[in-house]
Amino acid sequence: MNRYTVAVLVRNQFGVLNRLTSMFRRRQFNISSITASESESGDYSRITFSFDGEENGKQQLINQLYKLPDVCSIKELSTDNSLSCELMLIKLKNDVSSREDIRAAAEAFKAETIDYTKDSIVLRVIGDSTKMDEFISLMRDFTILEICRTGTASIEKGSATLRQNLNL
Repeated sequence: MNRYTVAVLVRNQFGVLNRLTSMFRRRQFNISSITASESESGDYSRITFSFDGEENGKQQLINQLYKLPDVCSIKELSTDNSLSCELMLIKLKNDVSSREDIRAAAEAFKAETIDYTKDSIVLRVIGDSTKMDEFISLMRDFTILEICRTGTASIEKGSATLRQNLNL
């Protein structure tokens, strides 16, 4: 199975996200992350899906998404043609015995301490999903209290934009 990232420009209307995720469900794709927000124009929203599947199924899914009336443009993004990052907040138990090890790991991963109490430490990590997974794996040696991750935010390199491919 492969991991794919697809950016979809849609009309900014009620229920569009539900219709798109239903298409993924019907095609039996596992969505690993979704990010959605208004685009540079309030008329459109940009939704980025990261999902696992096979090449032929992915192409069928894209073709089906294009048939939805609110879909304006779709662009498949890869590590070669795009820039991606994710944000994670991770809350750890603040133990005297593990405090220095947590700080050292945070420094190595360029994580920023954004909350510090006698009972917990909250770190903010920004990077690709591999970095997030590696940091979580490292932190499993300590007491993780909570993890919150955004989806992958991806944008095409260079001057090309998602709006250049409008399918109206």
